[in-house]
Amino acid sequence: MKSAFSYAPRRAPLVEQITIRAGVSYRLRRWPAQESAESALPDAPPLLLAHGWMDVGASFQRFVDALATEREVIALDWRGFGGSKAAPTDSYWFYDYYADLDAVIDYISPNAPIDLLGHSMGGNIAMIYAGTCPRRIRRLINVEGFGLAQTQPAEAPARLAKWLSELKTPVSIRTFASLEEVAAHLMKRSPHMDEAFAVWLAAEWAERRADGRWHVRADAVHKRVNPILYRCDEVLAAWKNIEAQVLWVEGDKVEQTPLASGRYSREEFEARMKKIKALERLRINECGHMVHLEQPGRLAEAVESFLAPFKNSML
Repeated sequence: MKSAFSYAPRRAPLVEQITIRAGVSYRLRRWPAQESAESALPDAPPLLLAHGWMDVGASFQRFVDALATEREVIALDWRGFGGSKAAPTDSYWFYDYYADLDAVIDYISPNAPIDLLGHSMGGNIAMIYAGTCPRRIRRLINVEGFGLAQTQPAEAPARLAKWLSELKTPVSIRTFASLEEVAAHLMKRSPHMDEAFAVWLAAEWAERRADGRWHVRADAVHKRVNPILYRCDEVLAAWKNIEAQVLWVEGDKVEQTPLASGRYSREEFEARMKKIKALERLRINECGHMVHLEQPGRLAEAVESFLAPFKNSML
């Protein structure tokens, strides 16, 4: 892969490593508002960005670049991804993600609600959290966080048996021979992404190790099946409890969503959406699941419009 132009961030972040609950080391990328800038909004609450599965907070860089107004923006790396570490484990649990998110929000804004954007897995976590701690979230943007197909209790023994079987076999993630190969993989996953940005992101998404190959910055344990069933009734109870206004964003390439599997219908999804009290919806064309990578400018424009006006109290 050859890119005619190199990419450089318009707003460079400050990388911060914090220690949260149970001694877990979390990496945050912070884009502070420049108070001297004409576009600065000093009264705006922080905007926290939560990435999806097998992604990193750095993937939001072009989205942040595209924001027209200066405000504090923060992107986290979930535990086991990017620069966030955790003790060796057999599995990663969503309840840890909820508690991690709560700890990060307490750190960045202990006394006031924030605005929260989650993509995919991050969107699912954000929705549950917003329904559990509704006073902590002022506005919520869910980008392609569809949730999973409904499960039945009868599926539990087989799911648990599969997890026990997988525990006996080491797991691994594909490695790459070069940074260009990493970038090509990212472009294959997100074909509408800018090529120069893909090359830049490749060095954030993977790292070169002693064997000379490029390794994804993610714990391979994430690839194991989760033995806990997706309890849709519990999820929807949280969605129904969300007090924040919610913006739902999806790409037009529906074949890249969980709805394409056949186990989860559009009709079921639409029924779930009716549980949300205050909902706006947007479909962005020429992009698939990775909206923030393929159409960062259009996403930024939509988010800015949705988040204004800024007030420190819940609306």
